[in-house]
This record gives sequence, structure tokens and C-alpha cells, in this order.
Amino acid sequence: MKKLVAAVLTGTLLAGAFSFTAFAEEDTTITVAASATPHAEILEQAKPLLEEKGYTLEVTEFDDYVQPNEVVESGEFDANYFQHIPYLDSFNAEKGTHLVNAGGIHYEPFGIYPGTKASLDELEEGDAIAVPNDTTNEARALLLLQDNGLITLKEGVGLEATVNDIEENTLDLEIVEVDAPVVSKYVDEVALVVLNGNYALEAGFSVGKDSIAHEESDSEAAKTYVNVIAVYEGNETSEKIQALVDVLKSDEIVNYINETYDGAVIPFVEE
Repeated sequence: MKKLVAAVLTGTLLAGAFSFTAFAEEDTTITVAASATPHAEILEQAKPLLEEKGYTLEVTEFDDYVQPNEVVESGEFDANYFQHIPYLDSFNAEKGTHLVNAGGIHYEPFGIYPGTKASLDELEEGDAIAVPNDTTNEARALLLLQDNGLITLKEGVGLEATVNDIEENTLDLEIVEVDAPVVSKYVDEVALVVLNGNYALEAGFSVGKDSIAHEESDSEAAKTYVNVIAVYEGNETSEKIQALVDVLKSDEIVNYINETYDGAVIPFVEE
């Protein structure tokens, strides 16, 4: 009987040890859903730095703006890195999700890039301009067009602006709304394209060298769109998420961003 009890206790202890070990191993793995450029590239640079802290970083690339939030909401991933706060807030409001900002990492100036026309002066009546069609990024594109004198929006629409809010359009420009990842593919079909920073990079554009006009890097507009690590509400204080954010804001990563992206990606510094 004593041997049986001992065996049961031993089995229980072993099972407990196994469970603890499995939990510990799982807790030191950080899974992040990310856009390819620059997010996944930056995360690759963070891997060895996190290893020094005892964490294994696993990065999965996504090419859309919906799935990365869904997999964090479901708990399949610990975090994502692809979006700015206005988009995060809009997604939560629309989908009823519970995602929060765990830390701002960088921002990417929006730019107007050549299509069939090489400058704003070449624009003619009826020319088309391609812009992202998701709510916050479309507003950002329209505000940039307004800042460069191409359209006038209704007063006060700000980050809620849509094509329906265009009040003046003297050249009767056609605003072509398409999914953000494919805007750059319209360069041979429209006069100009307005690109998110990461999709400009993927298309081989440099905001400093190729854009006709862009948001100034120190502008309030650019800083509004800081790209963040997003997590399920409550997880932002976990040790591994704090370790991830700390590494991404480290001098090593700041230097990598500044040396790699030619001003198209700018490290975010808390004021």
C-alpha cells in the first residue's frame, strides 16, 4: 500500500513538474503577428536581444490589416506589430475587440508618389489618385492631399475624413480607393499614389528620395500615427510584453531603424 501511495505521489509530482516546465517554456516564448516591412524586419533584429533576456521571439508575417488583430484577440498570438493607434481604436470600435497599446515603437511618414505624373504641377483635370481605403489611412491620405493644395475637406473632419467630405476639388480629381497593400500596384494606372510608409518600402520607394510630398517627420500628424505593439487588454503589463517593448525601444533597435530606412521609418521617442 505504501509503495502504491508513493508511486501515486511520485506520478503526481512528476505531472506537476511537467506542467510547470511546459508553462515556463510557453511563458518565455513571445509570438508576434507583423507586417513584413518594416515590422517583421525590426523584430528580426530584436530576436538576439530578447534571447539575452531569456525569451524566444516567434514572428509570423501577415499581408492584411484584419487577421493580425483577430489572432491576438483570440489568444493565438501574444501581440501584433503593424498598426497605429487610430486604426487600433477604429478596429476595436467596429469589431468589439479588446486590444490595447503596449508601447509606441516607430512612425512612418505618409507620402505622395509618382504614378503616370511626376509632379503635382503636371496634374490635369480628371486625373486619378489612388489612396488606401481603410478609414484612418484614407483620412490621412486626404489630409496630405489637402496640405498640398489638391483638395479642400470640410472643416473639422480631421481623422474621420472620407471622399464624401471633399468640399473643393478644382481639378475634379478622381480619388481611387483601394486596399492599402495594393495601392503601389496602381502606379501605371493613376497619376499619383498615396502610400503608407511600410507599403512604400515594400514597393521600393524612399520617402526622402522618391516622394513628391510627405508628412514632415516632426509633425503632430505623423506622431499621431505611431506604430505600436498591440496586445489583449491586461497583457500589456506582463513581463514578456514589457521585455519586448523595452528591446524594441533600445539603442540597438533605434540605431538599426535610423541606419536602415532612410527616413521612411522613424523611432518614436516618448516626450
